[in-house]
Amino acid sequence: MQQDPHATKKERDTSLETAIGREVKSFRNRLKMTVVELAKLAKLSPGMLSKIENGQTSASLGTLKNLAGALNVPVTSLFRQFEEQRDVSFVPAGHGIEIERLGTRAGHHYRLLGHTVGGIVTVEPYLITLTEDSDVFPTFQHDGVEFLHILEGELQYRHGNKLYDLKPGDSLYFDADAPHGPEKLTKLPIRFLSVISYPTTNSKK
Repeated sequence: MQQDPHATKKERDTSLETAIGREVKSFRNRLKMTVVELAKLAKLSPGMLSKIENGQTSASLGTLKNLAGALNVPVTSLFRQFEEQRDVSFVPAGHGIEIERLGTRAGHHYRLLGHTVGGIVTVEPYLITLTEDSDVFPTFQHDGVEFLHILEGELQYRHGNKLYDLKPGDSLYFDADAPHGPEKLTKLPIRFLSVISYPTTNSKK
């Protein structure tokens, strides 16, 4: 029988959820904790923890923080295996980690598409969807720089004391230390990429 020269001995699972689950389980086993014990410390049900460890669900950032705290490790360590496995990060459509941020209550939906671990710079790419009009918009300020690219819809975006009317194909790159955020949602739904880059904490002098 002829063998496919391009075949690998074993397909490597490139799922972010699977990689995170494997790290959680590994840290739990090192501490000789049961699923029930870790779930209690992380304020989760044993069933939910089991799903996370088996890569069957996407954990929110809040849940990952609780797990990292219960395991006494930095939250970034849960991404370690995912980043170390390869030089490229592939996230299929509809996947990624659901993130709760200040704008969530205003109808803003955040999906983290990847995460860097280690090095002197941290990069966080998000797909943001705005589906509900609101009279109250959060204003953000954080370290580093941010790049926006509009995919769908139209909005007016504030950076400092300036307003920018953005439509599909438009981009905005700015110092994220200045107050910024949506000012007016002109045409819903709105989808855009947001890439945030800032110095890694342990690299600051």
